[in-house]
Amino acid sequence: MNPTNRVPEVDAKTTCEQFQRGEVHLLDVREPSEWALGHIEGAVLIPMSQLGTRWRELDASVKWVCVCRSGNRSEYASALLRQAGLDIANMTGGMLDWKENKLPITPPGVVESH
Repeated sequence: MNPTNRVPEVDAKTTCEQFQRGEVHLLDVREPSEWALGHIEGAVLIPMSQLGTRWRELDASVKWVCVCRSGNRSEYASALLRQAGLDIANMTGGMLDWKENKLPITPPGVVESH
């Protein structure tokens, strides 16, 4: 069975609203070079490549939403973290959708579409 089938999904606008109300915390699993070009202020950065060793840094008592560029890495990361016991959802469309919806992003606000 595919573990990503059980990952809850949330869109960028809903994620932004929940984050601004303090209902969820954000985990960005992009690489530092991507993060430096623009990210969500207040999100936690743990690159996918470091998740296996650093996931315990995440507070298991809160709800999380996982973010990447397009939603693929974050879906995989969310599946792994759910198996580890975290309450985490995947933000569909990633930072591409976040930017497209004109939601707040740090300067210079560049999200590469590859």
